[in-house]
Amino acid sequence: MTDTESRVTLFELGGRVRAWRARRGMTRKQLAADSGLSERFLADVETGKGNVSINSLEAAAHALNITILDLLQDAPRPALARLHGLLARLDDSALDQAYALLGTTFGLADEQGREQRIALVGLRGAGKTTLGEQLAAHRGVPFIELDREIEREAGTSMNEILLLHGQAGYRRYERRALLRIAEEHADGVVMTTGGSIVSERETFDLLQSHFYCVWVKASPEEHMSRVVAQGDMRPFAAGDGGNGDGSRNAMGEALEDIRRILASREALYARADAVVDTAARSVKQSLKDLQRAVPAPQAEALETR
Repeated sequence: MTDTESRVTLFELGGRVRAWRARRGMTRKQLAADSGLSERFLADVETGKGNVSINSLEAAAHALNITILDLLQDAPRPALARLHGLLARLDDSALDQAYALLGTTFGLADEQGREQRIALVGLRGAGKTTLGEQLAAHRGVPFIELDREIEREAGTSMNEILLLHGQAGYRRYERRALLRIAEEHADGVVMTTGGSIVSERETFDLLQSHFYCVWVKASPEEHMSRVVAQGDMRPFAAGDGGNGDGSRNAMGEALEDIRRILASREALYARADAVVDTAARSVKQSLKDLQRAVPAPQAEALETR
């Protein structure tokens, strides 16, 4: 391999590490803490300057809760690639038929009562909590936040879960919480989820099999303005040097982070059963949009039969 080819390979590998980190919603500092690698080294890797070893890749992949093959290979499994090629020829109507046929044939059909359990996915600041609480009240079902249920499952705070168990441990508690919630709320519930849940294929598949998922979306600028209005300054803490210029720089960096994360997850969020765009919409308008987007409550569904 020539020097030029090596540089290209390292640059592409760094881009994959960066993309997976964005998809997970992890800062470089978090990845460093979970992997045992230094932030400086990870910065070099992500910019294609670091000559990374297999052991370092293994550590980074483990912290990201993926396999090293996920970092190294472009294509999915051959059988999946063939299936994707076949499905790509179908129109939307035929795709719906194929989805139903696969679910029925291989036991992947929706769980009973799934359409009465509503899960709101999307990045922080889209309005999930506000809309979720109001939708639950309208439907007469409980409203819960998955993050709080994960803490209940683990018996400790989110920060402690990540500190003690890393991303992989956090996801295990997340899956346990999802299964428990689905079992405890067979008659209906409205639940908000963390923004990164869609980036875990196994977890998102589990969510979609038990809950009717709605992507609550907004523009990057609205995500930013809403978290600021809520007094949630977490996106800005990393770059704030303690003065006005530092705050403005931090806000600019945070907005770029939001754009990057949304771009990396857009196709994943789009897998949801429905989409509600809250951009330039009032809470009242967005709630009406959400009510139209989800299946009718069980009582209303029975009355129409």
